[in-house]
Parts: sequence; structure tokens; C-alpha cells
Amino acid sequence: MKPISYARLHYPPSIVHHVVWLYLRVNLSLRDVEGLLAERGLDVSYETVRPRRCDDWHLDEVFVSVSAR
Repeated sequence: MKPISYARLHYPPSIVHHVVWLYLRVNLSLRDVEGLLAERGLDVSYETVRPRRCDDWHLDEVFVSVSAR
């Protein structure tokens, strides 16, 4: 297995690990994680999660209106 590279991240690996833990283990939305980090003085937007080419990804909390219904 290839080791995880943290070369292009803006935050230390410990913060990245904590955010992933909150999102997956505690089952919080990305907006909830953003709020918890803001309480601790970290200015991180849930919108900073971006897909890389060929990755699977999903949107969090989406509202779609079709034909104004």
C-alpha cells in the first residue's frame, strides 16, 4: 500500500485526521465539521473539499428544484 502524502495540504496532518474522524466516525455533515473547527479558531470552509480527477465524490446537503416544484 502506498503511503499517504500530505505534501499539498494547507493544514497539519493531525488536523486533517481529526476532520476525517469527525466526518466519518461521528457522522457529521461537512457544514457541521466546519462549525466545530470555527469554534476552535480554524477558518475552514466545507467547500474546500474538492474532487481529484478520477475520484468518486458526492455533494453534501444539496437542494434541487425541477420545474419550480
